[in-house]
Amino acid sequence: MDPISGKPLAKNELLKADKPDLSGNIRETLANPEADRFTGDDEQFIKFHGIYQQDDRDKRKTGKEYSVMVRTRQTGGIVPAAQYLVYDELSGRFANGTLRITSRQTFQFHGVLQKGIGPLIKSINDALSSTLATCGDVNRNVTAPSNPPVDDIAVQVDEDAFAITRALLPRTTAYHSIWVDGVQVDLGLGEKIAKARASVDQANPYMPPPADTDESGAPSDPLYGKTYLPRKFKTGFAIPPNNDTDIFTNDMGFVAIVEHGKLIGYNLLVGGGLGTSHGNKATYPRLADVIGFITREQVIAVGSAVVAIHRDWGDRTDRKHARIKYVLQEKGVEWFRAELGKRLGAPLPAAKPFLFRGQGDAFGWFKQLDGNWFLGLFVETGRVKDADSYKLKTALRTIAEKFGPTFRLTATQNLILSDIKEADKAAIEKVLHDHGCGIVFNPGLIKGRGMACPALPTCGLALAESERVFPKFLAKLEEGQAAAGIANEELVVRMTGCPNGCARPYNAEIGLVGKAPGKYNIMLGGNREGTRLARLWKEAALADEIPVLIGELFKQYAKERTTGQAFGDWVDQAPVWPAAPAA
Repeated sequence: MDPISGKPLAKNELLKADKPDLSGNIRETLANPEADRFTGDDEQFIKFHGIYQQDDRDKRKTGKEYSVMVRTRQTGGIVPAAQYLVYDELSGRFANGTLRITSRQTFQFHGVLQKGIGPLIKSINDALSSTLATCGDVNRNVTAPSNPPVDDIAVQVDEDAFAITRALLPRTTAYHSIWVDGVQVDLGLGEKIAKARASVDQANPYMPPPADTDESGAPSDPLYGKTYLPRKFKTGFAIPPNNDTDIFTNDMGFVAIVEHGKLIGYNLLVGGGLGTSHGNKATYPRLADVIGFITREQVIAVGSAVVAIHRDWGDRTDRKHARIKYVLQEKGVEWFRAELGKRLGAPLPAAKPFLFRGQGDAFGWFKQLDGNWFLGLFVETGRVKDADSYKLKTALRTIAEKFGPTFRLTATQNLILSDIKEADKAAIEKVLHDHGCGIVFNPGLIKGRGMACPALPTCGLALAESERVFPKFLAKLEEGQAAAGIANEELVVRMTGCPNGCARPYNAEIGLVGKAPGKYNIMLGGNREGTRLARLWKEAALADEIPVLIGELFKQYAKERTTGQAFGDWVDQAPVWPAAPAA
């Protein structure tokens, strides 16, 4: 029973308590040559190892074809070129030939078969990354501004992001015994692996500290304990005025405070999270509260204390109600400040002023602090692939091999190539153009701000399409803008196949949330700064009618807006909420 509520614990809590090393029966399944999938409880345990089991839902009529998705850990989205080349090779050997940039600055491998999971994860670790805790009831990948340093501030923020990453890694021993020490395989990647290791100074930044031991000598995690967190936990950093990591949507956020050109610390944000469940009023999207100010030296202590509050007070009886946002909402911000102050020994001082003026990625060439250049590239729905004459995957592999830039994944599923010498700029542009990738330089102000989750056919939670239909949907919205006389205006549009909100539709100017096959809830009124939630405008709208409905809104917006007023601001500030047409 849960000691706080007296209610029965959720099944996952019992699983974690029974196997606190998170091993489950994973070893036995991997050793079984007849096994094509994980079964039973192991579908929950593998999440802590960075794995989601899936099947191709397009083929269910003829029988399930199982595979898994594997997610890497890349703090701040930073991927050295040599590491990227290992990923590129692995995606062709063990996945479906593509790499998927996520909305949390990681890579996902899709379509991985059972026999390829061990070699894939072993190779990722050999290349000095990891998949540990990229899923599961733990702190996941830490996001940070993806633009390369144009001043010392960004360098220091990256340092703090890596510090909190390491501090919040779970200390389970099962991960390394199963996937690192337990896999012996020669893939012929020796030279590529060696270069990847050299690129991060021979030390894996995602190796957790050694586990403690309890009275019996068993491994023990001093932060997470035996049952970890009630649910997932997301942490991010942002540097005003650009909210490129959607910082208010995180369970915990650190907003950089700069005075007289110096990073003096961070404002702490707690309690964001967007996932909901259709028809469940106890679940809802929520933006984080600003809690107080901390110095750089306090980041690890404060971050650990916030995680511990979630550990101790989060709902362990209902996983749909288990995020820290519900603790903040239901117990109150002042309760949280007092609880945090009690754990730290003193309350935090008041937060300092800050302002976000926008959000999203910049495309094209920009100069770095060190005199080198970085190139912002649009990646449609975050999918790095070759398709017909568009061969982005081949182009990026060529660039990585010839020029060795640092790859930086953005929280809007795009890509930055950094640390480029001025003499190489023209040659890099030529590689991209020669591979049919002209769109990556100038996608337009709808495509460049848009996001969609993978959804069908692989995600088991998807109720409707997302990634596969999103490009055509955006094209129709562009037509609607042109018809209203507002062509090429910036617009933040996001789509997800279910209400979990992985592409963050709930704070977009236009958010589409899958409700059923071919039907979406239309959310309107978020803003370009990522600091306001959208509201439900029309429920279960048919996919084909959505561009028409929004096109009519564009016409009304064009007539009624004030000078420079963004679409989301017009919707939110309208004296009368724009009427949604009847079904």
